[in-house]
Amino acid sequence: MSSRESRRIPSDDRTLLRQCRVDTFRAGGKGGQHQNTTESGVRLTHRPTGIVVTARDERSQHRNRKIALERLRDELRQRYRKRKKRKKTRVPRREKEKRLRNKKHRARKKKLRKPPKRDD
Repeated sequence: MSSRESRRIPSDDRTLLRQCRVDTFRAGGKGGQHQNTTESGVRLTHRPTGIVVTARDERSQHRNRKIALERLRDELRQRYRKRKKRKKTRVPRREKEKRLRNKKHRARKKKLRKPPKRDD
């Protein structure tokens, strides 16, 4: 699979699900008896990239699967988006002077903390 093919995110759920390992688990947490007895939590592991997303928001496994697929699509978009190049900036002259003034001021303060020299 070329890099261009791996970057294409399938638009339909069935194709994307074929690329994933689907695990179901008991969601736990809030929701009472229903959530604690049914395996409504969904964990998707995208095999080509290794991205793992989970959804345990709803009481229904089907709705959680939809939510997990949307989260996976968002993660894949994040991973494959083109990043802007960083613009190099320089520190303005005024800021450099201000830093040096502060540095000298701190040095003077520290010098004053030392005990006075003895006269022999």
